[in-house]
Amino acid sequence: MFLNCGTFQMKPAEKKILVAPLNWGLGHAARCIPLVRELMANGFSPILASDGAALELLRKEFPELPCHELPSYNIEYPSDGKHLKWKLFASLPRILKVVYHERSLIKKWVNDEGLCGVISDNRFGVRDKRIPSVYITHQLTVLSGSTTWLTSFIHRLIIKKFDECWVPDMAGEQNLSGTLGHWNSNFPVRYIGPLTRMKKKELPPKYDIAIILSGPEPQRSIVERKLVEEFRDNPNKILLVRGVLNGERQIGQNFNIVTYDYMTSSELEDAINQSEVVICRSGYSTMMDLSALGKKAFFIPTPGQYEQEYLAEKMKSEGYAPYATQTEFNIEQLKELENYSGLPDIRTKTDWRTLFRLFERK
Repeated sequence: MFLNCGTFQMKPAEKKILVAPLNWGLGHAARCIPLVRELMANGFSPILASDGAALELLRKEFPELPCHELPSYNIEYPSDGKHLKWKLFASLPRILKVVYHERSLIKKWVNDEGLCGVISDNRFGVRDKRIPSVYITHQLTVLSGSTTWLTSFIHRLIIKKFDECWVPDMAGEQNLSGTLGHWNSNFPVRYIGPLTRMKKKELPPKYDIAIILSGPEPQRSIVERKLVEEFRDNPNKILLVRGVLNGERQIGQNFNIVTYDYMTSSELEDAINQSEVVICRSGYSTMMDLSALGKKAFFIPTPGQYEQEYLAEKMKSEGYAPYATQTEFNIEQLKELENYSGLPDIRTKTDWRTLFRLFERK
């Protein structure tokens, strides 16, 4: 299905790259935003593809670019956060059907639109043997408890079907993803540095605490209700960005909390720069943003997500940020922030021109 995302018209000679993030919260789409900008700066013409909230975010960020709707993986998240991996295993037959559908659509778009490359952020079927196909992930190792060996094996089999794997992290000892993104692979892996749409700015303080939410339902709503209840009588000035992109954006004030359904990248960049502390999930894309901004953060991992639990523990053990489980969190724990430095900025300049040469092959 082709969506009208604006009046942008491409020239026939333009080098078209399909960029397709997974719709799992907003993190995958958010970290593709700087990638799309770099493609445009280097003479490529991005076409966007996803579904649900991820597609909506990309449409709001790039209204001038064309976009396609991909089939949804439609993964159901348990309300209590337990047994997520078993739900994922049970969803495999349906996911395989979606992957097959993705492959068919990509084949059609290569034929109809003359794509010269595709970039998939964790979408298994977004590839085509006739053109360079890139897979973006920070999870070369997929943590899932006792089945980590199996989930990692399956994911690596998928990655090997692509021409290259781009990991948004640094290759050395100073990195953000730790065990997740570092494995002695036997397939082409490029460490491209953290992907973030944020830049540090010296702005006057506006909020004491910024609460930035995203992620799959129903856990997003559950943690929102808990945090609103915790902070409703707090004297601090608090910003809540709900991470909801359905319909028209609502802006309001609930008790002492200024609430936005969502913010554009530039709005969110300013808001975080104007906040003393950030409370958020320990998603990897969020960590890349906070690292670039040098902000102090308190993490609340999504229940049942081994990846977020691992990253939160990693940040705590390295002295960067504290965390608490969703059920145990309370305002008093924010005092722990005094003992942590905030996330370090580990970025180096990425050679995008060299990276994108992959798409210029005949």
